[in-house]
Amino acid sequence: MTAPPPPTRLFARRDFRLYLCARGVVALAMQVQTVAVGWQVYEITGDPLALGYVGLALFLPAALCSLPAGDLADRFDRRRLAALAYALQAIGAGLLLALTLHGVSEPGPVYAVLVVGAIGRAVSGPAQQSYLPLLMPAADLPRAVAATSATFKIATIVGPAVGGILLVLGPAHAYAAGTVLFAVALATVLAIRTSGARPRARDDVSPFRRLLVGIDYVWRQKIILGAISLDLFAVLLGGAAALLPIYARDILAVGPQGLGVMRSAIAIGGAGMGLLLTWRPITRRVGAIMLGSVGVFGVATVVFGVSTSFAVSLAALAVMGAADMVSVFVRQTAIQLATPDEMRGRVSSVNMLFIGASNELGDFESGVTAAWFGVVPAVVLGGLGTIGIVATWCGLFPALRRMDRFADVMPKR
Repeated sequence: MTAPPPPTRLFARRDFRLYLCARGVVALAMQVQTVAVGWQVYEITGDPLALGYVGLALFLPAALCSLPAGDLADRFDRRRLAALAYALQAIGAGLLLALTLHGVSEPGPVYAVLVVGAIGRAVSGPAQQSYLPLLMPAADLPRAVAATSATFKIATIVGPAVGGILLVLGPAHAYAAGTVLFAVALATVLAIRTSGARPRARDDVSPFRRLLVGIDYVWRQKIILGAISLDLFAVLLGGAAALLPIYARDILAVGPQGLGVMRSAIAIGGAGMGLLLTWRPITRRVGAIMLGSVGVFGVATVVFGVSTSFAVSLAALAVMGAADMVSVFVRQTAIQLATPDEMRGRVSSVNMLFIGASNELGDFESGVTAAWFGVVPAVVLGGLGTIGIVATWCGLFPALRRMDRFADVMPKR
């Protein structure tokens, strides 16, 4: 691959700017809603396991819908699928608003409504990821991935803080804001002119066989398999985000505003690293750097787990966000460059399924282990487990460890 072009060239493209706007607004809406849901559910129940069930309610629809959504992204217009997904998320936020206004006092209805938005997230993932390469040439793609990830993180800096402020007024205000923001994202993605339609997959192949194509491709591409599975197991063990409401209320005693700030600290670290990668993307030793970044994530998780200082906790969360951004950058760029366009939706769906497992199922795991062992031991053990996963993956996936340039994963012409 040639040297990446100047980053300013990315933003000269109108459709890419709209794409970034839609992704950022959706991220903002999701973060506002996440802060409100976590606080509301814990206020209703006072039970850490209830926070784990929030993650489970978000994960199960993703597990069931991600692979079919990837097949849809390879057969239909990706832009319109993203719009449909944003509409579902707007409906979900509106239903949460309605429940809150009617004085919901049990977590069950909240879990049920979260499923609606989770289906939208499952559809949007493969559609929007596989749509990005249609907006620009391959030479621009690494920086576009970094810019997209940075935009997402910048939105998540604002989102938790806004969510914390709105929580002071009540969860209903957060859900109302989320509904409006999802509607704005829907209008923005519909304004993009670049077609998301691609040649459909062969109609003489069964839907089940089409789904297996993406799984088989990931299995045969060991670098991609190693990168995706590393994220799965590392974040599954090391994710502490679901327990932040407990840290905010019971351990650090910083209240809902502090909860928003802690979530923003993760995003600040990720956004800063994303902007750096947009300007100076990683071009050499990308595999080793990815493995190292996940190891740093594990160390920072341990530090956060044992900290009783708000300042130290914020610093640890920021390091976690920056380390995760490096991993996301390498993984997403490698997947986009390694995958032929006609199956990019299905491969992206496998990636999204793994991400969903590591995030939402990781939230469930965090809630369960916190209920079993206590909050602090659960976070510390998770961080140590992440470090162990990195050491194991160095041996299991030597091709990932040795990957030097992104060109190493590009299909041979």
